[in-house]
Amino acid sequence: MKKFFALFFTLISGAVCAQTNVSLYNILSGQFRQRGVYGIVSMNNGESYTVLKSNSVIKYGYKTGQVEDTLANFNDAGFAEDYEFSSDEKKILFYTDSEEIYRRSFLAKYFVYDIQTKKIDKVCDDFEYIQLATFSPDGKKIAFVKDNNIFVKNLETNSTSQITTDGKKNFILNGLPDWVYEEEFEFNKAFEFSPDSKYLSYIKFDETNVKSYTLQYYSGITSEYSSEANYPENYVYKYPKVGEENSKVSVHIYSFDKDETFAAELGENEDIYVPRILWTGEDGKLTICRMNRLQNTLDLLKFDVNTLKTEKFFTLTDKRYIEESVMPSITFLTGGKSFLITSDKDGYRQIYHYSSDGKLISQVTSDKKEVLEFCGVDEKNKKVYFTGVGENAAQEAVYVTDLNGKNRKKLSTENGVNSPEFSKNFKYFINFYSSVSTPYYITVNDNKGTQMRVIEDNAALKARLSTSQCPKREIFSWKNSSGDSLIAFIIKPADFDENKKYPVLVVGYNGPNYNLVSDRYEFQWYNDLVSKGFLVACTDTRGTGRKGAEFRKCTYGQLGKFETEDLVSFSKYLSGLKFVDGSRLGIWGWSYGGFMASNVMTRGAGSYKLGVAVAPVTNWEYYDNIYTERYMGLPQDNHEGYINNSPLKYADKLQGKFLLIFGSCDDNVHPQNSMVFCEALVQADKEFEFMQYTNKNHGIYGGNTTWHLYKKMVKFIEENL
Repeated sequence: MKKFFALFFTLISGAVCAQTNVSLYNILSGQFRQRGVYGIVSMNNGESYTVLKSNSVIKYGYKTGQVEDTLANFNDAGFAEDYEFSSDEKKILFYTDSEEIYRRSFLAKYFVYDIQTKKIDKVCDDFEYIQLATFSPDGKKIAFVKDNNIFVKNLETNSTSQITTDGKKNFILNGLPDWVYEEEFEFNKAFEFSPDSKYLSYIKFDETNVKSYTLQYYSGITSEYSSEANYPENYVYKYPKVGEENSKVSVHIYSFDKDETFAAELGENEDIYVPRILWTGEDGKLTICRMNRLQNTLDLLKFDVNTLKTEKFFTLTDKRYIEESVMPSITFLTGGKSFLITSDKDGYRQIYHYSSDGKLISQVTSDKKEVLEFCGVDEKNKKVYFTGVGENAAQEAVYVTDLNGKNRKKLSTENGVNSPEFSKNFKYFINFYSSVSTPYYITVNDNKGTQMRVIEDNAALKARLSTSQCPKREIFSWKNSSGDSLIAFIIKPADFDENKKYPVLVVGYNGPNYNLVSDRYEFQWYNDLVSKGFLVACTDTRGTGRKGAEFRKCTYGQLGKFETEDLVSFSKYLSGLKFVDGSRLGIWGWSYGGFMASNVMTRGAGSYKLGVAVAPVTNWEYYDNIYTERYMGLPQDNHEGYINNSPLKYADKLQGKFLLIFGSCDDNVHPQNSMVFCEALVQADKEFEFMQYTNKNHGIYGGNTTWHLYKKMVKFIEENL
């Protein structure tokens, strides 16, 4: 669920405003967006990197910044959206004309570009659109998925073979995840070549017994009469809600030499998850991640293609839940004799080094500042690179430590958010830095953190910012009613007067392990409100991340309870500020944030004058089982937790102005959530406003939709707050 919110903020985040017009139209049209660098790929030598620029792959030197070569131009095939090199860097695989399926899955036209001959060939002439085309490690093959089956193109013979034949929509998926795996385990490719390219492992999903959900799409006026256009089109797909049956998963390994497929033994319990498979680097050995239904036990299994046997070699357990399946962070060192994995077993997310038989070698990190992302390991120099919490939970820093856990050092020098892209030899990293007052400042640094040169400084934007009348964002801490210190931000207009009383819109998400308060440069839709005399504030409540397992997991079994309490406390805190009009507080949120806005306006009635909920969950029993059961347990074991924290139960308590918005074809948070909530409000005789966007999914975009949506919200807030 949370990744949508991250994507939404990425699309319209940050750049610059001039003294001219800070308007909703200018914000949404991208006139305030900062400049970045896209499609960075480190070359094998570690001394050069490429970027995707003007539909070409341009090669630069890390040290000099000089253009060393233009390796490819894709204009003859269309607009390239992404690319990858073959292992010998003689060919480039890229795709064009992608068509979205769900959040991470898409169809596209895939091509191979030969760098020497400059020739472009389609991956498969038999199919217009395919999925997930991927080079084999030896660069001689490309595997891809079409119609739920796996195919392999042999680049040497120019022939294509079909590896699976039983793929069928809504029944069998080979090599690509079903809807709920894609959404909640956050991946879209479920196959992997072995390092020697002799085998192809894949997960098969049998969703025959998974219950279906139907969305209806509506046609407009057509140029010619069509009886079919007079009826809605039913889109039926498999969606397992809480307590319901999942896909039966199995892991298979295809041998190219034997033209034979083996199945790995996963144990007697079929009610399991397999969120990842990865080759260890040992000859013919595949690691399979197996989780139980409650997601509080993660087993690592090793399948040997030579003996066809599976053995368990490592287990992580937690009394509540394990999130390592969501954050892929298992890395085998060369030869597969040991691996690195992240875990919060000591209370904070850290990196651990284990031998291949599951014995602890060392705890690589041990600071209470949690690890956020594992960036890689330099085995030659025995260094581990990662990002972690900076000076506070709103900041992200780049770190290095010895593999044995000694000599930890912060490589980034500026406080804010730092996101690195390391070279393959770990001699350099490109750092994307920003803060509340600084748009992207992108630099090349050596592995000691020394800045070597600047790639993008957004100087023109900074110059305009320095003379503008931009809203100012401040990050601060406050304490909730339980005495917990929580981080927050507030945005004030450039002409802020502390002797005036301002209305405040609180924006939020507040979902498990997701932080919205960030020391990065952002310029969101609600800055239009700030320019009109509103304040905007946000706080990360209990249940969000970066403060340890107890803070993050205290919401287990009762999503919405502590978050609502904290947002009610926040309203009291804001009302106590001398420049805030406590009678004019509003709250807005999307997805999980919409759930919270709905809860605050009902269960926390009276704390806010106005609420806007977009695409909200209103009953966790309506949502998918992987996400919900991870944080709530099984509904038959926790019925009170499900019911007592649903805004449906408190519909009769609604106070204030309330606007409910959703897309009629939301495959993620089903329209069912909003429709049932509407009925509950009607039966409670509560006045509210309601907006449904036809044929739109969880993102609610397309055509004029985005403009219409935000204009409606701004108008509602202006008129009622």
